[in-house]
Order: sequence, then C-alpha cells, then structure tokens
Amino acid sequence: MTAQIIGTYVVSLSLLIGSGFALVGAIGLLKFNDPMTRLHAPTKVGTVGIGMLLIASIIHSFHNGEPSLHEVLIMAFLFVTAPITANFIAKVNIHRRACETPPDPAKDDTWSTLNVPEADAEN
Repeated sequence: MTAQIIGTYVVSLSLLIGSGFALVGAIGLLKFNDPMTRLHAPTKVGTVGIGMLLIASIIHSFHNGEPSLHEVLIMAFLFVTAPITANFIAKVNIHRRACETPPDPAKDDTWSTLNVPEADAEN
C-alpha cells in the first residue's frame, strides 16, 4: 500500500515539474522579442519539461504493472532533434540578418585550426 502511495506522489511531482517547465517555455516563447532569444525557451526549458512528463509516464506504466519503453524512444528522439532544429533555426536567422551577427573571432592563427605557434612547437 505504501509503495502505491509513494509511486502516486512521484508521478504527481514529475507531472507538476514537467508542466511548470513546459509553461515557462511557452511563456518565454511568447514573451521574448528577438528570434534568437525566442529559441532558448522551447529548446532548453521545453525539452526538460517534456522529458519530465515522459518520466512521469514511464513511472506510471511501471507502477501499474504494464511496462512501456515507448517513452524512452520519444525522449531519445526529442533530445537528439531539439538541438539540431535550434541550430538550423539560428543559422537561418543569422543568414537572413534577422538578428545581430555574432562577433568575429579573435585574429589568432591557432583559433580553430591545427596551426601551432612556433614557440610551442619547439617544446
């Protein structure tokens, strides 16, 4: 009996946390003005919220004796596709010049290359 009550509380807590994160993500999507800042709300907060809702579903299905791993596949798909989608949307906004362009990198020969400064090569 106590395991059933604990399971119910864990599922309820996961649902509340997930709903709170999803609500914050939706409000952030509506509240931010710039498309680049608008990206952070659904990709960061929304992913965690949906993940918590799926965890609640997993716990509930195991708790009822009908284990289901479909939620794990949904979560894996979500965690793989959300960052890629955000990256594509950010690149489109940069190329359309709909936002501020990122600053140029420092004028350095070794930035993002395999060039090694001569002083370090001698060591």
